[in-house]
Amino acid sequence: MVFLQKQFYPLCIIFPMTMNTTSPKVQLLYDFCKTTFSNSGLSSSASSQSIQILCSLLDTFTPADVGLKEENPIDDEGHGRVARCTQPITYLHIHECDGFTCLPFQAFYASFYRVHKMCIFCFPTSSVIPLHDHPEMTVFSKVLYGSLHVKSYDWIEPTCIRESTEPGCPQVRLARLVMDKVFTAPCRTSVLYPKSGGNLHCFTAVSPCAVLDVLAPPYREDLGRKCTYYIDYPFSTSGNGAQISNGKEEDYAWLAETETPDDLYMQPGVYVGPPIQV
Repeated sequence: MVFLQKQFYPLCIIFPMTMNTTSPKVQLLYDFCKTTFSNSGLSSSASSQSIQILCSLLDTFTPADVGLKEENPIDDEGHGRVARCTQPITYLHIHECDGFTCLPFQAFYASFYRVHKMCIFCFPTSSVIPLHDHPEMTVFSKVLYGSLHVKSYDWIEPTCIRESTEPGCPQVRLARLVMDKVFTAPCRTSVLYPKSGGNLHCFTAVSPCAVLDVLAPPYREDLGRKCTYYIDYPFSTSGNGAQISNGKEEDYAWLAETETPDDLYMQPGVYVGPPIQV
């Protein structure tokens, strides 16, 4: 498959001859997403080849392609670890459009956003976007610079739920660990799907880093695409009677819904990369 090859493909090979491959990469990304995604996510004409092409394009992105430097200019030079942990995650708005969203995690601060956008999040060292889901979404994630730890889960089917007998303890649902690793740029684009690929994930910045996401479709609560946060608990805490068909206990966890974290600290930034021509 194209996106699994070790070398990058020239844009003239990745894209049809009808597309202007001399355009900025962010423009190519917009143009390709516009033809690939519909308001409900992947269009009926989207194929595995389209997904591979999009991954191949995202694989070629560097910080310079979106106006960023190799290291986050807002990060902590001259500050200690405690100061770094209290610095906000910065989001950079690029563009709005119908049918898809290029952004890192718009739902966390919905008051800053309208419906469809392209944007980037820049993480200072040790900052965290907590465990959350992407209902009925396909999400492409590309680390542009730095190192990012990703921990992700998928729900177990059929659904396995445990009700707590302790007052005030939340209901938990069984999930399978999909990924628990560090991505360091340059690295491949990762993809999650509505029911596979690690649809629930948590991001932790190992170093200053930036992530560009393509969400299709974006969060929209009135259509059932609400961003929900979770806390994960070891399988042993509620595992009595649960059936594990594959793997070991450490490959599973119980997830409990929680409120939007109070310590999710973000600020808007200014995008200085190539503008999108609609």
